[in-house]
Amino acid sequence: MKEWEIVIGIETHARLSTRSKIFSGSSENFGAEPNVQANAVDIALPGVLPVLNKAAVECAIRFGLAVEGEVAPKSVFARKNYFYPDLPKGYQISQYELPVVVGGKLNISLGEGENAREKTIHLTRAHLEEDAGKSLHEDFSGKSGIDLNRAGTSLLEIVTEPDMRSSAEAIAYARALHALVCWIGICDGNMQEGSFRCDANVSVRPAGSETLGTRREIKNLNSFRFMQQAIDYEVRWQIETIEGGGRIEQATVLFDPETGETRAMRSKEDAHDYRYFPDPDLLPLKISREWVDETRARMPELPEVRKRRFMKDYGLSAYDASTLTAALEFADYFESCVEAAGKNAAKPCANWVMVDLAARLNRENLNIAHALVSAQQLGGLVARIVDATISNNIAKKVFEALWNGEGNSADEIIEKRGLKQITDAGAIEALVDAVLQSNAAMVAEFRSGKEKAFNALVGQAMKAAKGKANPQQVSELLRERLANPS
Repeated sequence: MKEWEIVIGIETHARLSTRSKIFSGSSENFGAEPNVQANAVDIALPGVLPVLNKAAVECAIRFGLAVEGEVAPKSVFARKNYFYPDLPKGYQISQYELPVVVGGKLNISLGEGENAREKTIHLTRAHLEEDAGKSLHEDFSGKSGIDLNRAGTSLLEIVTEPDMRSSAEAIAYARALHALVCWIGICDGNMQEGSFRCDANVSVRPAGSETLGTRREIKNLNSFRFMQQAIDYEVRWQIETIEGGGRIEQATVLFDPETGETRAMRSKEDAHDYRYFPDPDLLPLKISREWVDETRARMPELPEVRKRRFMKDYGLSAYDASTLTAALEFADYFESCVEAAGKNAAKPCANWVMVDLAARLNRENLNIAHALVSAQQLGGLVARIVDATISNNIAKKVFEALWNGEGNSADEIIEKRGLKQITDAGAIEALVDAVLQSNAAMVAEFRSGKEKAFNALVGQAMKAAKGKANPQQVSELLRERLANPS
């Protein structure tokens, strides 16, 4: 059977976090009543002129710097001509031959542990453009409505080279790009609201071939799960079609989440179909070197840089560092936690942030900005684990109390509830001796080779101590006593 290679390129529309639209002063707030955020420019009344939003350009510069692309000193806006009911002008203002960002790259992580690897996805370009309005097809008695609130909102379209070879790579890229645009503050990343939409260009070719196959573009994928399902289905469909003697026609397709299938929407247009030409109402965009340098000075530490620093400064694994730098707020929380606990507590801080805190946030459907335990409070809790004031089990009770607002700090809760760990050697010796005397059957089982009996004895000792004995000391002393019955 012939082997096939999958080839994927992705175009992403990121809605920029600007207060007003790209060419007008209308608000960009999501969720308003239809057509209340569309002014004369947005609805293309005769005689109106577009004025470029400087904040949108600033977002494009930030992105270019983040991906190490070239921020073009001169770029040009063009008219992309096509008819659609929610496009009032009959054309979209975009960029074509001279985009604002050229090239760039984004590293993605694939697999875990020994199978972990990185791959670089190269970017072709990123260009500024306006969004179209939205057609509404529900509750109109068989008719369609047009909402122009979205018309003219600021978009940055980010286009990759066809570098991806599987749906897994495509999802890893989309997630990495999503994290990056949120990290640098140019997009809120809300996929349900359409702030981050991906189009996947998918083709297949015989393994070893250098010639690209005919691609089909899957439009408007607004969830990572649907994106993976759509690509996997499209790949299977294309291979089955070719192997069955059919031919792939270039087309734009939509993914139906209910059926899990893609379906053709229209034949795929090429650039000449849109009759691009420079927009006569907009001057060329010129970006000075000084503007780029000023923007660079305001950039946050980028995820890749921070990941390497976490590994170097805190001794974290690549996996832990990647997890903690998946979002800026997450990374900031972790670092504040370490600051409160002490640098020697970095690893336990990482564990608590990634496991206990993350689980609680997921359970209550909260993001880290709304965590009910602050980074300073969690750092104080971890510090008490590290210095053996409390055990991990007791720490979970303290965490619960902090989450429920029952104290301002771990120290306050530990003191109020008398939770300090018993570490006095004499007290633990007396405790262990009492457990051995009252559990002779378990002792006999252990000495007959049943290791589980040892864990049961540790449990009995911790129960007797109401969980406050140092478990390591208890285990060590039990082993010593069982090895030397006298």
